[in-house]
Amino acid sequence: MLSRLNGLALLAGMTALSSICSPAAHAAGDPVIGEKKFYTCVGCHGIENYKNAYPDYDVPRLRHQNAAYIISALQEYKSGERPHPTMHAQASSLSDQDMEDIAAYLQGGDPVKPSAKVVGTVPAQVAPCAACHGENGLGVDAPMNPKPPVLAGQHVDYLEQALTTYKNGRRKNVVMDGMAQLLKSDEDVKIVAAYFASQPSPLLTAKIGSK
Repeated sequence: MLSRLNGLALLAGMTALSSICSPAAHAAGDPVIGEKKFYTCVGCHGIENYKNAYPDYDVPRLRHQNAAYIISALQEYKSGERPHPTMHAQASSLSDQDMEDIAAYLQGGDPVKPSAKVVGTVPAQVAPCAACHGENGLGVDAPMNPKPPVLAGQHVDYLEQALTTYKNGRRKNVVMDGMAQLLKSDEDVKIVAAYFASQPSPLLTAKIGSK
């Protein structure tokens, strides 16, 4: 596993890389308009415990997720770096401004603030993740663009699925491709996913009208 020093070195590299790779800026997202544009997403992301099929896992909670991460994820679905036919079709129908607006609505105000509070014992397998996601999954204070996702309180089976697809190469991400390889077994993946899912979180199912 990475040491804390190596994790910080990775964080510095990720920050520098993201400044090169970040997409061009667009008009700031409008959350009011974004809520209206989100209507096409409600059928899956607006239903508590709604399941993706084949493979079967809970679709992620998106309310209060970092806007910058939402935009990055949508772009990866659009480009095919994340393999999901439904999400590829949905993202392909969105303009850059649509993504900005939807992300602003989902974030619902300022980004989640990092915190040092941890519930339970941090497993050794979480060490590589902590440099970017924080030990409790709420992120870190260091500037990163785009911000990594909030992992705290996310569905455990979704986290397992995401980590597995990074690990087997089906999802493509310049940072996560390597980080997932540090989880040497399926059991490591399950331990990390269960730990972050158990942490207190602001994430909610994104029901229309939710605060």
